Amino acid sequence: MTATSEEIMPPNEWHNLPASKVAQHLDTNLQTGLTSDEVVKRRERFGANELQAKSGTNPILRFLLQFNQPLLYILLIAGAIKALIGQWVNAWVIWGVTLINAIIGFIQESKAESAIAALASSVQTNATILRNNQKLQVPSTELVPGDLVLLTSGDKVPADLRLIQSRNLQVNESALTGESVAIEKNTEPLEADAPLAERSNMAYAGSFVTFGTGKGIVVAIGEETETGRISQLMEQGTSLKTPLTRKFDKFSRTLLYIILGIAALTFAVGLGYGNSWASMFEAAVAFAVSAIPEGLPAVVTVTLAIGVSRMARRHAIVRKLPAVETLGGATVICSDKTGTLTENQMTVQAIYAGGEQYTVTGTGYAPEGEILCDEQPINGQDFPVLTECLKAGLLCNDSHLEQKEGEWQVVGDPTEGGLIVVADKVGLHRHNLEIEMPRLDAIPFESEFQYMATLHEDRSQKNSASVRTVYVKGSVEAILQRCQQMLDTEGKAIALNPEIIHQEVDVMANFGLRVLAFAKKSLANGQNSLNRADIEKDLVFLGLQGMIDPPRTEAIKAVAACQNAGIQVKMITGDHAATAKAIAQSMGFNKNGEVLAFTGKELAQMDNSQLTTAIEDGVVFARVAPEQKLRIVEALQSKGEVVAMTGDGVNDAPALKQADIGIAMGGAGTEVAKEAADMILTDDNFASIEAAVEEGRTVYRNLLKAIAFILPVNGGESMTILISVLFARELPILSLQVLWLNMVNSIAMTVPLAFEPKSQRVMQQPPRSPREPLLSQSLIKRILAISIFNWILIFGVFEWIQQTTGNTDLARTMAIQALVAGRVIYLLSISKLGILLINKLRGVKEKFTNVSAMAIGIAATIILQIIFSQWNIMNSLFSTAPLNLTQWLICLLIGLPMILVATLVNRFDPLN
Repeated sequence: MTATSEEIMPPNEWHNLPASKVAQHLDTNLQTGLTSDEVVKRRERFGANELQAKSGTNPILRFLLQFNQPLLYILLIAGAIKALIGQWVNAWVIWGVTLINAIIGFIQESKAESAIAALASSVQTNATILRNNQKLQVPSTELVPGDLVLLTSGDKVPADLRLIQSRNLQVNESALTGESVAIEKNTEPLEADAPLAERSNMAYAGSFVTFGTGKGIVVAIGEETETGRISQLMEQGTSLKTPLTRKFDKFSRTLLYIILGIAALTFAVGLGYGNSWASMFEAAVAFAVSAIPEGLPAVVTVTLAIGVSRMARRHAIVRKLPAVETLGGATVICSDKTGTLTENQMTVQAIYAGGEQYTVTGTGYAPEGEILCDEQPINGQDFPVLTECLKAGLLCNDSHLEQKEGEWQVVGDPTEGGLIVVADKVGLHRHNLEIEMPRLDAIPFESEFQYMATLHEDRSQKNSASVRTVYVKGSVEAILQRCQQMLDTEGKAIALNPEIIHQEVDVMANFGLRVLAFAKKSLANGQNSLNRADIEKDLVFLGLQGMIDPPRTEAIKAVAACQNAGIQVKMITGDHAATAKAIAQSMGFNKNGEVLAFTGKELAQMDNSQLTTAIEDGVVFARVAPEQKLRIVEALQSKGEVVAMTGDGVNDAPALKQADIGIAMGGAGTEVAKEAADMILTDDNFASIEAAVEEGRTVYRNLLKAIAFILPVNGGESMTILISVLFARELPILSLQVLWLNMVNSIAMTVPLAFEPKSQRVMQQPPRSPREPLLSQSLIKRILAISIFNWILIFGVFEWIQQTTGNTDLARTMAIQALVAGRVIYLLSISKLGILLINKLRGVKEKFTNVSAMAIGIAATIILQIIFSQWNIMNSLFSTAPLNLTQWLICLLIGLPMILVATLVNRFDPLN
């Protein structure tokens, strides 16, 4: 039996103990963490750090709910009445059709829900931990009691932790305690009876770090966490209800009332002509079942589920199914720059220090390249101010580089990785520097302050025990306002000249470089802690480092594809405006041929009207605050835009929630951002957003194809029956034959439409309006035109064959087979397979790819129709008659005029 953390220590007492006692109980070294051997033992003992999956709806109940559809009520009632009057064969066939529909719906809904749940859970939560005296990132499922976890702003707390270090740490525990305000944390022991919401020295699984940093020791994992005990509060059900499926429900209810009304009229008119009650009930039932698109709900479910799978294959995981549809209608994409539009491999290319300009060779994180001054390689020892600037970047740094499979990668922030690499190019190595100047304290980077600072003991100086140096790095604005002096070429302190600095910044930014500023300060003797007040003034400016994160090649193509599709693409970044604009121009961003850039400061000074205009016309928004991101989304939505917004940080969450489609980064994104998003990119690449939009449009287009294919058949059948009754003619098609066409035949031919590949035109058309009704005017005209042709086909063939042969069963069979022949031709006219066949006839060489589903569907339809008319059991069950070869050819020829009708409607309402 698996042990629990309660065997180590009762969980309600952890907050009552000092950190040293907690470590003692858990047998953990607070400096180095657990050893690998101990982790293996504890994992075997305690299991994985995960919650058991929520049990879904009972399968039997989910199956019964498949019958809870307005249009199926008619079939169930019709079957019951058929049974009451003794027509048991008809009753069982009708009930069999509803059962088939329920089985198909149940299977596809189960697959779709399982796929969505699996995809959503595949986004792994990672935790930064200390083991074997090394900082590692591991999946949260691998944590064990006693692990040391490092927390920083944006993290999701991976397990229940007793905090042992805290710096300005604030944690949002609203999901656990209901308290919406983030809780300030500390490390002091509390009273044993302290309530959960007041345990300020604990961080609980599932909560979010909103500010500061901290370290905690794992005291409970999995089901033993406080979140595990009340995990229902954290679970989110997967719903297949979307705006589109709700439109279908509304459409179904409206259609139900219309069908019942016309069926009642059919029954009454038939009785008025003196027909028998039984024959008129057959006519009313035939009309009802002919007008009901029984296969449509199954096709909708299949199409949406396939859309989710296709997006996942293209690195876009859909957390909330409406995003599949909404993406197809996106009119604006607001994208982060770093890592999404660019490679996220920062490389320092220019340095300004001590009044000198330097250029840097080499790219990426490989320690290759040189620093040049006047195009000559330099030795760092001869340039003390440059060396000091590089030292600042190397020591004021929380990241490190490592080599994996021959590739250098940064563990931590890409910008900090670039600073490590450039220092290495003049022989500055972090390990040696940290021995010489060990870190005593640090203030982590926060977007609110725009800087990071570290405090060091300088052992290279005399009286090293008392010499303290602070290094600070951050945005140019944040550093310059705290500096009064700078170093000249000789390394002497002189008065700061901000104008010169800003000129150098503009030069770098115009080349698309991201610019960081560096400064230092000496502190009072013996000071071992660092506060923000210590660095509010009197810093000495050391220099600038300009780095570039090159645009992704595939992102450049994706931006162009989106713009060609009528989708505006806007860049929102924390970078300098000139830097962001240079990158935007190199990637082809524009609005009416211009690249307008606005800063957060400029936006803050605008009134609502000016802001809305600026955001509509602007392409680049630089140095924006989190609340301004939210204002940008709201301003665009007020103009009727459908907005997709990307984000990765805690501060992006409000904008992600407000956007029509919130898109979080799966790799660099914080857990807060992922929770707020509708979709997650597993590769953090803008090209995947474009691919997801493409898939969203394809899904919607395939659904329209399904509607445009199914409804005309129902229209033709119901018109045939209604007109036959009104003119006192014999029914050309019986209710059971209608059910065969609407369920077996329709599903075999319509489900392949869900697998239709994207059209070449899908990203060359403007976005659809979110207010567009399910049945647009052009779609209604298409449905009416094809319905009338189908009616003429059924009615005409039936009357002709009955009058020439006198065989009613044969007339009905040939009418149905002619209708199916026309349907196959119509299906080809709206499918990729049809386009490929036409191109083949024209001599165009094109491979038959991604059309196997359609080919299989048509082949299955032909086989089923042969069985329908040629097998004697089916003849008895459905009142059909076998056909000879001549009669088969007649049916095919009569269906051929559909080519002309389909060509005409496709010209006015293209679906490909």
